[in-house]
Amino acid sequence: MSDKEVVSANGMPQLVPSDYNLTFLGTGGPGAELGPVAVLERGAQPLLTIDCPPGMLDAYLDRYRRIPRALYITHTHLDHIGGMEELFHHAIETVMSNPGQRIRLFAHASIVPSLQDRLVCNRFIRAEGGVNFWDAFQLVPVSRGFWLDRHWFDVFESRHMQPQFCYGLALEACFVYTGDTRPIPEVLKHVAAAGETVFHDCGVRANPAHSGFVDLLDEYPEDLLNRIVCYHYGSAAEANTLQSHGFRTAPAGQRIRLPEPSRLRRLEERRAS
Repeated sequence: MSDKEVVSANGMPQLVPSDYNLTFLGTGGPGAELGPVAVLERGAQPLLTIDCPPGMLDAYLDRYRRIPRALYITHTHLDHIGGMEELFHHAIETVMSNPGQRIRLFAHASIVPSLQDRLVCNRFIRAEGGVNFWDAFQLVPVSRGFWLDRHWFDVFESRHMQPQFCYGLALEACFVYTGDTRPIPEVLKHVAAAGETVFHDCGVRANPAHSGFVDLLDEYPEDLLNRIVCYHYGSAAEANTLQSHGFRTAPAGQRIRLPEPSRLRRLEERRAS
């Protein structure tokens, strides 16, 4: 695809450039080449990367030719954070000479202890020692949300494994990203109330930690179903199965066009008035 060609939320190619897109470098799920990692772009430039599975860095460098500057972590399963050690080693030399280049890392405050336990509790992050894991990152613990480059991102709890473990992300009137989750109709009723495209954990078969497409059909109204784009499926064959049941899927490597965030639009309108 050319830089100007995008895939709209209804799955059809469009040739109209968009300021806001979401690109999945990996869709996740058993058998997928890369775990779930999505990049919010403004134009063709990355604004915020969601999760960091093993292999994310190579895929990111191939597409953007630089490391991410801002990262949001949904939860601490290794298929979502297993690439952070590699990212640390790639970033630390630059950061040691230029502390202003630290990667901003946003995570809900309740998962920060788990990040610490899984990534940091080792005095020899590098074999020769001398640096701390957080030297490469600017950790920003969040609760209800956070600001990034004039954008307010809402943070909400998903339903994955146990309470206070996984947190999704929303940008008003633009998109909702559920993170790993079972259906959450009571949450999406509020965070997806302005016509947002909803990127939802969805595979062919459900399990106690993830949604299947039958769950979505049972739990969500038609208006919401029409806005859902499925990710966290395992293969092209599974994507075809989801599509055969009327669901849209997030193809790895293609930009999915998004509407402009409403809060940013209102800010620009106030400044112009």
